[in-house]
Amino acid sequence: MQWLAKAEIQRLTAAGTPVGEALEVSFNPPEYTLNKAAQLAEIPIPGLGSPMLQYVRGQVETLAVDLFFDSTDAGGTGAEAEPVTEKTDQFYQLVRIDPATRALPVVLFSWGAESFPGGRSYSTLGPNRHGFKGVVESVRQRFTMFSSLGVPLRATLSLSLKEYKTLSELVAEQASEGEDRPQAHTVAEGETITDIAEQEGGSGDDWRQIAESNGIDDGEALEAGEVIEMEPMHITGSAP
Repeated sequence: MQWLAKAEIQRLTAAGTPVGEALEVSFNPPEYTLNKAAQLAEIPIPGLGSPMLQYVRGQVETLAVDLFFDSTDAGGTGAEAEPVTEKTDQFYQLVRIDPATRALPVVLFSWGAESFPGGRSYSTLGPNRHGFKGVVESVRQRFTMFSSLGVPLRATLSLSLKEYKTLSELVAEQASEGEDRPQAHTVAEGETITDIAEQEGGSGDDWRQIAESNGIDDGEALEAGEVIEMEPMHITGSAP
């Protein structure tokens, strides 16, 4: 008989070390949803029918999943019925503050090993652990079956997680995506090349480098909507 891999949620320390035993689901979910969005800025250009769009930053990725629990196999539905809350309460605790850290616990939802969507890599977990690392933002409990004494026997838990990454993981991810490759800046109305240099994280004195790389003779006479290529590795500010 083929072995059935169960989805599980493992508590972690902020450094990625497992805490206690993993929480194994009773039944694998029929689906889960991953959502990743980007924040975009609208740059109005006089005379155009719609604004230009400029990437500002990425937003936190989320995972939503429904988990089904049933305790009737263990104790039936009569006087000996076992409450399903013995299983669900463990998951419900994931949205409560950890007294030791005064913060929500970091967890890893894993199922499907290296085939988990997104090709995620968390440096704190090592190369052989895959899944979605995050904090549980919300837990919605829906109880759908009870014994004659009112003991809850079946439940569906709707979990919503927000991805959690350490600062070192965010920096490493940005570097791997090629942060030093040229990026683009769309000129807004009234913007000068000095303004752009300051906005891109350098010093206003860096305008000469930007002007030279883009063949700009007059940095005060930029046209709204003009696209300027930026090379972050050359925007040095006060660095030598």
